[in-house]
Amino acid sequence: MPSRTSETVYLSLGGNLGEPDKAMGAALRMLDTDAQTEVVAVSSLYRTPPWGKLDQPDFLNIAAELKTSLSPRGLLDLCLEAERRLKRVRQERWGPRLIDIDILVFGDRVVHEDGLEIPHPRMLERAFVLAPLTEIAPDFRMQGRTLADWLGEIDTAGIVRQPSGRGWWKG
Repeated sequence: MPSRTSETVYLSLGGNLGEPDKAMGAALRMLDTDAQTEVVAVSSLYRTPPWGKLDQPDFLNIAAELKTSLSPRGLLDLCLEAERRLKRVRQERWGPRLIDIDILVFGDRVVHEDGLEIPHPRMLERAFVLAPLTEIAPDFRMQGRTLADWLGEIDTAGIVRQPSGRGWWKG
C-alpha cells in the first residue's frame, strides 16, 4: 500500500499483438503488487485504430489511475520492467507491440528527463488516450479544461468502447 505521501498517477496502456487485454491485465497486476503502488481505477477496454503507422492491426487501449510513493523515474522503471517481463520488443516507433505503458500525469509534476516527459507531451492529441482516461477521470483538468473538452476537439472515429466493464484486468 502506498504511503500517505503518494501521488495520483494516470497511465495509458495499449497493445495490438497477441492478446493485448491479457498483457495489459498482467501489467496492471504486476504494478499493483509493488509495495509502493496501488491500482485505483481502470477503464474499460477500447478498440482503437492504429495511430502514426497505419498498416497494422487495431489496438486495445486503456487508462489506469494509480497511487504511488515511487518517484516518476522509479515508476517508469517499474513500468519498463513489466513490459520486459511481458516480452515487449521495441522495433519501430508507433509499430505493432504486445504491450506499451506510458505515464501520462504524475500528480502536478512536470518532468523533462531523458526518456521521461510528464505530462505526456502528446496525450491531448490522441483520442486513444483521452477516451479511456475520460472514462475514469471525467473531471480531471489539463491546461484549465476537462479531458472531455479536449476529447471533443479531436477525431474519435473508429474508437469503440468494449463491453468489458472496469474489473476486467483482475484476472
